[in-house]
Amino acid sequence: MGLSVVRDLRERRALASREEIAEFETDVLSGFVLARAAAGLADSTIRADVANLEQVRAWLGRPLWEMEPTDADGYFGKALRQSAKNTRLARAQALKTYFCFLELRHKVEIHALTGRIAECPIDEINRPRGQQRASLRIPPSAEQVHRLFAGWRQDLVSCRKFAPTARNFAAARLMADVGIRINETRSLDLADIKWDLGHFGKLHVRKGKGSRGSGPRERMVPLINDAGRTLCWYVEDVWGHFGDDHDRPSVPLFPSERKNTDSSAARISSETLRTALAEAAIRHLPDWPDKLTPHVLRHFCASQLYLGGMDLVAIQQALGHVWIATTMQYVHVHHTHIEDAWIAGQQRAERRLEGLLS
Repeated sequence: MGLSVVRDLRERRALASREEIAEFETDVLSGFVLARAAAGLADSTIRADVANLEQVRAWLGRPLWEMEPTDADGYFGKALRQSAKNTRLARAQALKTYFCFLELRHKVEIHALTGRIAECPIDEINRPRGQQRASLRIPPSAEQVHRLFAGWRQDLVSCRKFAPTARNFAAARLMADVGIRINETRSLDLADIKWDLGHFGKLHVRKGKGSRGSGPRERMVPLINDAGRTLCWYVEDVWGHFGDDHDRPSVPLFPSERKNTDSSAARISSETLRTALAEAAIRHLPDWPDKLTPHVLRHFCASQLYLGGMDLVAIQQALGHVWIATTMQYVHVHHTHIEDAWIAGQQRAERRLEGLLS
């Protein structure tokens, strides 16, 4: 039986130059982005991960594969000590994912170039604790939202540009009525309105947000709360003002005033919709203390559906949530809803007791 020579991976070798390492670091990050895209993650998720990695890299001042547990202790224990919990969790998760990529794809190569062993600096001792939770967003009341859209609708009579104002109104009204996200709204095509499906017609949401950034998740959303009537008015009286061909494949439901190179209408941006909603809230909802965003309208929709008697499972399906626990975070009750439910429960208990005693 012969003996073989085993070389320790930690053995020192000739190191690469600073320029070679910098070039290699750039290539590795590009490979990370491509790998995450291949996994089907949304572009926004990948951008967020890269932004977090760049923040840590700027603090460390050297390639991330040189980060050790003591460095992580200093970063999370001092530099991010006063930061929001979600920020700390997002940075830690981005680091763990990146080091998993390094260890799977480039561990030997990094050692050959630098003499270092790439090992994740986040362990069970220094890992930030907690779970990422969405911030509590209490929506305005039904009376306030009604006042907002009533004033906005009146603006259409005297506004300088009817078509863009009416388009923004219709998009915001749709988000408040059926609870679709802003990116889902701007990604809708004209053909995504399925007028003949169900009792009210449905929207084919093709760009639904996936769980944990897993990529688009499609769903069908019924046009409840008179959303069908709003869309019918918009398509018949407003959409044609943007001068696009309704037979063109993938023609956007909410076009921009800008044109593509082929003279077709471009798709509206999220920022345009956000700005229009914020400006309308300033004009018609001055007593609302917080900034009104499309996501707050989504919380409003969930709350109103629940107050109207819709069960949580149906709301979950309408909003496109994977977990019903997420849907429960979107439901906010106003006034005496909880007290009324408690009183009703006490009355039922008293009636049962009277039945037993009689």
